[in-house]
Amino acid sequence: MGPIGALAVETFAPPMETFKCGRDFAAWLGLAPLQKSTGGKQRLGKTSKMAQCNIRRLLIIGAMAPEGSWLARMMAKKPRMLVAIALANKMARGIWAMLTKQEDYRGPAMVAA
Repeated sequence: MGPIGALAVETFAPPMETFKCGRDFAAWLGLAPLQKSTGGKQRLGKTSKMAQCNIRRLLIIGAMAPEGSWLARMMAKKPRMLVAIALANKMARGIWAMLTKQEDYRGPAMVAA
């Protein structure tokens, strides 16, 4: 997430305390699948696109840019847009966590061999 995306979150998103969890923030952005339940069984549907389109667009564009190992493996199996939306969802949850805990980004921990 670059400076433009961070500015968009600060400008367009409500305070992060309004969301109970990162999934709620991702759903507000339209990056989480719709939940349909019947008979006590939950089923996930299509991704909702009825929410904040500016931040969602920036996250999806940002998710399509890096060519990491996880991204390359996923793109070999799944369609590019599906993988980008999944990564954008993951990024939105991380943004929520960082803003609610008032923390800076910490990169993935390196595993010692």
